[in-house]
Amino acid sequence: MTIGSQGSRPIRIGVIGSASASERGSQTARSVGRALALAEAVLVCGGGTGVMASAAAGAAAEGGLVLGILPGDDPQAAASGVTIPIATGLGESRNALVVKASEALIAIEGEWGTLNEAALCMKIGRPLVGVGDALGDRFPIERFEEPAAAVARALELASAHRHPDGGTGHQT
Repeated sequence: MTIGSQGSRPIRIGVIGSASASERGSQTARSVGRALALAEAVLVCGGGTGVMASAAAGAAAEGGLVLGILPGDDPQAAASGVTIPIATGLGESRNALVVKASEALIAIEGEWGTLNEAALCMKIGRPLVGVGDALGDRFPIERFEEPAAAVARALELASAHRHPDGGTGHQT
């Protein structure tokens, strides 16, 4: 059994980042998506362009499952790699759903929406790591140079978040 599929439900890792990613950000996001799919984790994202689309494409290329939580009403607006588009009609408020649906998150680059999601992670104690993120020093998160290292740490944090008792399934 892989770390991504502990128990009967796969771990859900959010990927947050710029809607207009740089080439480096897009490559990083594709690598993160591929690694999440290979770990059998569900990739959760906003379902749109930039980092979201690149991560979804990377996961889809490896047969991964991608949950896209869209700001608008049209599920057809989802990036092509999104397996399950959820059209919320909530606009940017859907950022809270991306964070809450994830057991840990990975930030790549970032703009205002990413800052919003990262701040919510800090507020509710949701694990967040960065790889090439633009969140700045106000976010005391672990940062990684390599996408695979960020994914490994996010999976570890998600597993610990899921099983705060050390994996026994019984909280003390």
